[in-house]
Amino acid sequence: MRDGTIIKHVVFSAQLAAVLEVSGWPKPGNVHRTRDHSDARYEHFLAGSIAIGSSVKDSARRGLMIARGIIDLPKAGIGKLVKKAVTDVLASHNDGNTHLGVCLLFIPLSIAASKTYVENDVLSLDLLRKNVVMIMRSTTPIDAVEVYNAIKIASSPWEMGKVNGGRAPDLYDKRAKKKILDEGITLFDAMLEAASYDTVARELVTGMEASFTIGYNELIETFRRTNNINTAIVHTFLRLLSKFPDTFIARKVGLKKISDLRKAVEIGVKETKWISETANKILNLGGLTTSEGKTLLWELDDKLQIMGKDYSPGTTADLTAASIMIALLSGLKF
Repeated sequence: MRDGTIIKHVVFSAQLAAVLEVSGWPKPGNVHRTRDHSDARYEHFLAGSIAIGSSVKDSARRGLMIARGIIDLPKAGIGKLVKKAVTDVLASHNDGNTHLGVCLLFIPLSIAASKTYVENDVLSLDLLRKNVVMIMRSTTPIDAVEVYNAIKIASSPWEMGKVNGGRAPDLYDKRAKKKILDEGITLFDAMLEAASYDTVARELVTGMEASFTIGYNELIETFRRTNNINTAIVHTFLRLLSKFPDTFIARKVGLKKISDLRKAVEIGVKETKWISETANKILNLGGLTTSEGKTLLWELDDKLQIMGKDYSPGTTADLTAASIMIALLSGLKF
């Protein structure tokens, strides 16, 4: 496969994955094609999905350069690429953080994808995942600083809480940059500490375990069974939500009671366990393939929408998008 074809395929897969994810309906609690939120419309997510293309293209180029020995893995520049992606998304619409988690997941995945294609001519899931692991373990303190900046650009202090203790500094610690550089804290190190309370961070230090082993498998199996990409996406979302309590919701819920982020998420997970249990029940009823499953699915969507944007499973959406991108990179057509 030619370099231009590889880059084009990676960019197409990323943009289409993000568009398909937000278009899946009804993904309970999320913005989707039949639901807007007060501060974010479906169109905002479409704009952000297209805006990530430039940084994904740059990431795919870095993967090609790594595969050909032009640059070493630590020179991939994940941090700057994530920051560029976040900045491009914010510039694409008048909402706020619509794609932070997607940016964090798609950049290393894009580097890994082009690297895998060059080295093997075909894209093996095992090799792709190994490359994701290799790339994340090769990140640098500069990458950590840039990702800290990206998160701060896309978020507000009251949204993120405070992290007390641990090697990696709190996001809003004025001395964070100095501590990261002085102590040699890499992006992998920072994500490893956050993995206990943030599922996107956990994905980044486990070779995107949930996306590769649960999300991708559910997507492919459901699509093969139903030949309906929307059903496959919604069921993927539900499967991930049933297995992993959404840490975006947990954080929002918990921070209303305590500012310590770790404790807040722990409280939030306990209080919102019913959401994951309901997602599992919907799947057991057949999800979108049965009238009983559809009824309960719409009831959950209605309930979460009424409860407000704090009950939007944003982390689950990010994992779903990554699962779709992996499938598209692997040749899924619908």
